[in-house]
Amino acid sequence: MTFDSDRGLIHLRSPYSVSDTLERLEGIIRARGLSLLARIDHSGDAARVGLTMNPAQLLIFGNAMAGTPLMVASPTLAIDLPLKAVAWQDSNEQVWLSYNDPNYLKERHSVPSELIHNIAGIKALCEDAVRT
Repeated sequence: MTFDSDRGLIHLRSPYSVSDTLERLEGIIRARGLSLLARIDHSGDAARVGLTMNPAQLLIFGNAMAGTPLMVASPTLAIDLPLKAVAWQDSNEQVWLSYNDPNYLKERHSVPSELIHNIAGIKALCEDAVRT
């Protein structure tokens, strides 16, 4: 795991392909009763217009019961919610699963400390997805 403190990102090394990493995460999200809102294939979209990029896919997911109180307390948090995780392949063909650090979002949007646990579960979801 690496932490990009300047940008509030956590990067987890994945032993799986980009697609397989997100399939695993999607299954975990569904099993936990969260809503899967979108899966965006950035590299696939690039290929459709004749551009090339390393594999990159994004999942957008959440739970209104958890997210709504956060956005009521800190309305600007709506720009970062629902939660997102991106699986991407670097130039060395290593796959990563990256997400916003909830503590960074807490600071960025002045989220009350007692509410941050509502989105802190993203860590366990992503760690489970890259576990062998």
